[in-house]
Amino acid sequence: MPSQPTFGLKRIINAVVFSWSGIVATWRSEAAFREEILSGIILFLAAFFLGETLTQTAILIIPLFLVLIVELLNTGIEHAVDRVGLERHELSGLAKDAGSAAVFLCNMLIISVWSLVYLRPFRFLIVLANTHHRINP
Repeated sequence: MPSQPTFGLKRIINAVVFSWSGIVATWRSEAAFREEILSGIILFLAAFFLGETLTQTAILIIPLFLVLIVELLNTGIEHAVDRVGLERHELSGLAKDAGSAAVFLCNMLIISVWSLVYLRPFRFLIVLANTHHRINP
C-alpha cells in the first residue's frame, strides 16, 4: 500500500475510501453486519415516527450506529486474531468472546432504549398497576 499523505484533501479522500472499503468488506464477510445494517435502516426510519422530539429521535438513532461501529471493531479483532493463527488459543478465544460480548451489549442497549421510548405512552398503566398493588395488598 502506498504511503498516505499526512495532511490535506488527499488524506481526507484516502481516509474516506479506506473506510468505505472496510464497510464493504465487512458487509461481504459478516452476515451479522448485513442484518444489523438492514434492521438499522428500518429502525432509523421508524425513529422519526416514534420520537416525539429531535432529541428523542437522536436517542433512538445513536445506538443503531453504535452497534455498527462495535461490529466493525469486533470484525477487525476477529480478522487480526485469525491472521495470527487459526490454532485454538485461550487468549484468541477471550479476544473474540470480548468482541462478541461488546456487540451483544450494544444490541441490549438498542432494545432497552427503544423499549423505554416505545413503552412511554403506556407508563400510565404501570403507575396504575403500582397504585392498585398499594391499595390492595
